[in-house]
Amino acid sequence: MTLKMQKLSFLNNQVSIPAKDLTLPAPDQTQLDAILQCAMSAPDHAGLTPFRFLVIQGDALHDLSEVFEKAAILRGLDPQAVLKQKQKPLRSPMIIAVIACINDNPSVPEIEQILCAGAATQHIQIACRQLGFGSIWLTGNNCYDLNVYEALGLDINERIISFIYVGTPCRELKAKDRDNAKKITLDWNSSQHNDFAI
Repeated sequence: MTLKMQKLSFLNNQVSIPAKDLTLPAPDQTQLDAILQCAMSAPDHAGLTPFRFLVIQGDALHDLSEVFEKAAILRGLDPQAVLKQKQKPLRSPMIIAVIACINDNPSVPEIEQILCAGAATQHIQIACRQLGFGSIWLTGNNCYDLNVYEALGLDINERIISFIYVGTPCRELKAKDRDNAKKITLDWNSSQHNDFAI
C-alpha cells in the first residue's frame, strides 16, 4: 500500500465518541477557530455559505439544559424523559450547533443548502479528530423543535442540522467494521437501461 493510500485510513477509521465519554479539555479559542475554518471549505453551490455556528460551553451548557427541559415539557414528555433531555447538554464540555441558513436562490435548491451544512458538520468532526479531540454528531427532537429554535434565536429560514458534542475522549474506541463499498457500487452504462433514447 502506498503512503497516499495509507493516509486514507484516517477517514476509514473515523469514529464518533459517545458524548458521555467526552471530557475537558475542549478546544481552546485558537483551536476552535481553526476547526470552524475547516467547515468553510464544505462544497457550496454558488458560494452562499448557507450555514452558521453556535458555540455552547461553560455556563451556556446549563442554559441549553434548561431550554431542552422546557421544550421536553411542552412536548408532553413524562418526568423521566424530561430529566433525560435536561441532562443531554451536560455530557460534554462543548457543543457546536450547526445551523442551516436557507437562502431564497432559484439556482440552489433547499436540499443542496442543507447538504452543504451537513458537509460543514462532517468537516468539523474531521478537524476535531485531527487536533486530538473527539466528537459526535447528534440530532433528535431538539433539532426540530420550534421552541428550541426560538430560544436559540433562529430565523424563520433556519434549521438546526446538528448538535456536535466535542471534548477530549476519556477512552479509546476502536474503528468500526464497515461494509465494503463494492457491495453498493455498480458500473453503469446506457445500454443497461435503454428505455430513454438519447
